Amino acid sequence: MDSEVRDLKLRTGITVPCRIEGEASAEPVLLLHAWGESRGSFDRLIPLLTGYRIYAPDLRGQGEADKPEHGYSLGEQADDAAAILDALNVPRAAVVGSSSGGYVAQQLAVVHPEKVAALVLVGSPLSLTGRLAFADEVDKLTDPIDEDWVRNSLTWFPVLHDVPEWYLDDRVRDGVRMPAHTWKAILNGLVEATPPTESGTILAPTLILWGAEDNLLPRADQESLAARIAGSVLKVYPNVAHVVLWECPERVAEDTTAFLRSLG
Repeated sequence: MDSEVRDLKLRTGITVPCRIEGEASAEPVLLLHAWGESRGSFDRLIPLLTGYRIYAPDLRGQGEADKPEHGYSLGEQADDAAAILDALNVPRAAVVGSSSGGYVAQQLAVVHPEKVAALVLVGSPLSLTGRLAFADEVDKLTDPIDEDWVRNSLTWFPVLHDVPEWYLDDRVRDGVRMPAHTWKAILNGLVEATPPTESGTILAPTLILWGAEDNLLPRADQESLAARIAGSVLKVYPNVAHVVLWECPERVAEDTTAFLRSLG
């Protein structure tokens, strides 16, 4: 199996690294990570997504990607995702988005529908409009980011299943690597945006995976999201909370693979 990390110079003016796995001839799948994370958040998922060409970039302001002062609106984040596919010479891909990465994926599907063969939204919001409970803490951040603060921030999203300690340590490293301005700017870009399903129509076949114990995203919102995307499928995981990707990557991989195969 081919495996590499490639630096991509995007037409949006930044450079981002992208992990690439799988045979070049296989169906392409683009993975979009959540706010405050990196491509490393997919380390437990990627080995389970066999038979695909996987592209897992670090997104603007996060991981090892460039961290400019500006460019963090939801629209700009979606333009980066489109530019990543262009830089890879991938005209169209299935897109899997975790948490806010699924919000970016929705925006990509609205603005660049020709690039999205299918969507898998994993604990992804219908809307982030308004002020989130932890926004005050983020507003107070200054550089350098305190490791203890990042570790404590993981408790904003409780987990009901065992998550390996190495994986949590990696997420803490992700957070420490981000300067204060990108913590704030990415969150502001998400909450200030018009929700994608209010600004346009998602035409791509869509699978929605949601944890029934999610403390951030209510079930009614997930049902509304499913209703707004014609033909979409909502799958509810009992006894799973918000960060579905962390809690049950095996189930995400199984359901994603079955869904993509069902599309032929």
